Amino acid sequence: MYQHRFITSLSPLTATERAVLSGQSPFSSVQWLEALELSGCVGEDTGWLPYHLLVYRDSKLETLLPGYIKLHSYGEYVFDWAWAEAYERHQLAYYPKWICAIPFTPVVGSRMLSDEPLSKALYDYVTTALHQEAQHQHWSGWHINFPAHRAGWQKQLLMERHGVQFHWKNQDYRHFDDFLNTMTSRKRKTIKKERKAVTSQALTIRWYQGAEITDEIRQAFYLCYATTYLKRSGHQGYLNEAFFRQICDTMSEQVAIVCAYQQGEIVAASLYLYDQHTLYGRYWGALQSHTHLHFELCYYQGIEYAIRHGLTRFDAGAQGEHKLARGFEPVFTYSYHHIRHPDFASAIGDYLARERVHMADYLSQCAELLPFKDQ
Repeated sequence: MYQHRFITSLSPLTATERAVLSGQSPFSSVQWLEALELSGCVGEDTGWLPYHLLVYRDSKLETLLPGYIKLHSYGEYVFDWAWAEAYERHQLAYYPKWICAIPFTPVVGSRMLSDEPLSKALYDYVTTALHQEAQHQHWSGWHINFPAHRAGWQKQLLMERHGVQFHWKNQDYRHFDDFLNTMTSRKRKTIKKERKAVTSQALTIRWYQGAEITDEIRQAFYLCYATTYLKRSGHQGYLNEAFFRQICDTMSEQVAIVCAYQQGEIVAASLYLYDQHTLYGRYWGALQSHTHLHFELCYYQGIEYAIRHGLTRFDAGAQGEHKLARGFEPVFTYSYHHIRHPDFASAIGDYLARERVHMADYLSQCAELLPFKDQ
């Protein structure tokens, strides 16, 4: 009933096939994934080799899994460096491996892209296809990172890994002050003080979205982003200017940029994406150092935007316990893993069982630090 094939580029997809994959989150869209390929952000030079799985039923595309053969573990945000080191100590190769993920983007979302409900039979078929391909290609294993739907993978006897992120939830707030009023007095005063510090530095904040994002605005954002990345890590970031140009051209209706001006010049900027329910704060940069400006552009402006547009959730990126004091709540994230080597699979499975207990304790401890009055 089902058939499948792997493709090394999304470009050959027909218009009919692309229609099947529409309606996904910004990061799971063909436009986003194709922008990564066309800009060279993924490919042989970056160690992310596109190898997408397409499954058909009666010659009709049923689902696509965005997949990559990986030669390293950079840009995944589900950290398995210790697993690779253990393989190396035993003179075994951990790479290549295959992952279903959105490169450089630790955002929860669909990983089996389809316009139809996903059946257990389809999950069974995908699992069998990946097992067979892993053996044929001599991958150490295969991995599903940050899937939104857990139930289908949980039934496939894969190892489940837990992580923690911090997301803001809109409780039908009408204004930013409504949100602040849910906090203790001390935390509320801290946030007001941070925001006041920004305005006292003669900074002006302005949002742009859709057609308002001119080449000049986009280029100014990229300069901020690349400059900050270079200072922090010694390179200009995983994503290049061609990528940002592409997404602003092909999916502008889901892109927003907020800029900080001083004396008429852009000195910092953050790029956001959004869908019907969620705001995603992804990329930030600054040309100058300004007190609390990062918090303003990456958190407080995002919260105000979500309230103004009636969005239910704000995902401001991975990690960051400092988000707790600003009202971002801890939530679990999940990934699923198959390791071909039986001894390593057993050892990693034992490790993940212990790690899940630790993550549950960590999430509980984080929840106790939330700034809300009823905590």
